[in-house]
Amino acid sequence: MIRILLLALLCFSPSLFADTGIPAFTVADNADGGKDYTITLQVVALMTMLSFIPAVVIMMTSFTRIVIVLGILRQAIGLQQSPSNQVLVGISLFLTFFIMTPVLEEINSKAIQPYIEEQMTAKEAFNIAQFPLRAFMLQQTRVKDIATFAEIAGYENLDGPDDVPMRVLIPAFVTSELKTAFQIGFMLFIPFLILDLVVASVLMAMGMMMLSPMMVSLPFKLMLFVLVDGWNLTMGTLATSFGVGT
Repeated sequence: MIRILLLALLCFSPSLFADTGIPAFTVADNADGGKDYTITLQVVALMTMLSFIPAVVIMMTSFTRIVIVLGILRQAIGLQQSPSNQVLVGISLFLTFFIMTPVLEEINSKAIQPYIEEQMTAKEAFNIAQFPLRAFMLQQTRVKDIATFAEIAGYENLDGPDDVPMRVLIPAFVTSELKTAFQIGFMLFIPFLILDLVVASVLMAMGMMMLSPMMVSLPFKLMLFVLVDGWNLTMGTLATSFGVGT
């Protein structure tokens, strides 16, 4: 992932400033014999781009679906703070690296390594690096979502997937990921909801209406989740939903 970020920086910086010849760092002598150090627009542009790269990378990988499903799972069990947000994000990141490894390896072999060996320019490497990521995103994106954003953007005559521009593919991919995440979350929610209803019915039949059903059902939901090896099932379902291992 770090190599991809560096490749993006190497691609954008030459294309933005190669023709203008703007230096990144200048030193000027002042009247009292000292020196003035100035950072030019190139460094400012690169630092600004760095702040957007993490969000772009997260939105173009499997991270969105995973973190939403894990958040819904925590809510379904009835746990408010455990696992914590930091743990859920950490799990999502490492599971994302696991799922995206074939894509990253293809980008590394076809774009990054040839660029490092000076077999192609930064711009060529950046263009080639897009193909594996585009293939992954197209595989997970619904045709309806692509058609919706293509119509909004004015691309109404697309001949095939290869003609879909990134400005259309990225929001369509995110929309598809949100829908898929909510579908998986709904399926995870049903067993715990049934258990809550059973516990609430039993408490009402016993006349214990003042006792919170959520407090009583929580230990049973935890026991059920452990007995069925819930974490293994959840992680396996998320991985196979992206076609990993199939």
